[in-house]
Amino acid sequence: MNVRAIVALVRKDLRIFFGDRRAVLLSFAAPIVIASFFGFLFSGSSDKAVASRIPIEIANHDSSAISANLVQALTADASLAVTTATDAAIKDAVRQGRIAVGIMIPPGFGEAAGRAFFSAQAKPTLDLLYDPSRGAEVGMVRGILTGQVMQTVSQEMFSGQTGRTMIDQAIQRLDRDSGLSAADRTSLRALLESARHWYRRADAGPSAGRVHGLSIPYTVAERAITARRNVAYNGFAHAFAGMSTQFVLFASLEVGLGILLERQRGLWKRLRSAPLSKSALLAARTASGALIAIMTYAVSFAFGMLVFHIRIEGSAVGFVAIIVSCSLMTAAFGLLIAALGRTPQAARGVSVFGLLLMVMLGGAWVPTFLFPPWLQTVTLIIPVRWAVDGLEAMTWRGLGFGSAVAPTLVLLGFAALFGGLAIARFRWEED
Repeated sequence: MNVRAIVALVRKDLRIFFGDRRAVLLSFAAPIVIASFFGFLFSGSSDKAVASRIPIEIANHDSSAISANLVQALTADASLAVTTATDAAIKDAVRQGRIAVGIMIPPGFGEAAGRAFFSAQAKPTLDLLYDPSRGAEVGMVRGILTGQVMQTVSQEMFSGQTGRTMIDQAIQRLDRDSGLSAADRTSLRALLESARHWYRRADAGPSAGRVHGLSIPYTVAERAITARRNVAYNGFAHAFAGMSTQFVLFASLEVGLGILLERQRGLWKRLRSAPLSKSALLAARTASGALIAIMTYAVSFAFGMLVFHIRIEGSAVGFVAIIVSCSLMTAAFGLLIAALGRTPQAARGVSVFGLLLMVMLGGAWVPTFLFPPWLQTVTLIIPVRWAVDGLEAMTWRGLGFGSAVAPTLVLLGFAALFGGLAIARFRWEED
């Protein structure tokens, strides 16, 4: 193989690439801009207390202490951003997607909830309106609401005036309740009298003024775990890995379409007369495409490191190995497009569709852990998945070189597969 000729061809391809300033700007700037957007989207604000708050609105139509305390407890919750509004305003806000959840407390809710707390009477209904596109937030609000209702109702029933009133009313109704046997009526009377005695002691004893009730019986100590101590998750690392890989793939598409265009114009037919083999010409195109991809990765991650503090917390050698192997894979993929396509026009539509599927299913846009389990398994056959996961492992996950071996070998395997098919199927001129 004529190495000097291959080097000359690579230099020619690089001069053509850098000669088009608009193409260079697009190749380097586009992944940075889009990766920055996705990084902001998945990382959120640096103020976690503010960033994590879910917007909800409440309409309270009940004048009871239980409902007032419930609204106060929800407003004080650090996970919620609560405002009050009318029913119509809540419906409009949910419909337009301005809030995740709207809660409407009906009249008589507090009294009905208190009665249901001590008996089998009908439970009151809270109207909860939600945006169906924000399922995760709705589930979180539902859990918070359940805990706060239980705590608020129990506190009022064990310590507040509502509980005292309802105990007195229950004792008065006891003799009129024909559904209870004499033994059950006696036992229930003893229970209610004991509760009344508790209220009187609470008013006069050493615990006077204290609020009693049920509460969640545990606290949570949260810790984010990464491979190395004191290494925080950086959503920009995933975004830059995904967007850089996407754009080097689209750059390889342009390389493949360029080869098809040159063949359409008869250039490859003329090159056939030169003392160069088909393998040498394709190797030169692979090398130049891989170098452009490596430069795209280098510029993108350099920007991410300077601006968004992305760090190679794992193996630097593994990081470079994954980038080089992925660059070879994308360059070989461009050659495969040229080998299988008949004309640039016919190849473009199918190739763009295939690349979009590859980057979407490979986790370049959103992390694959959001996919269903069966789809996560299927995406292991997509090279983008190995590239993105490998780059994440070498950056914020802080994993060692051993975790880069499998992605590197898989990507090199795809490069060999694509390159071998390209050499086998490549035609010097149009049919």
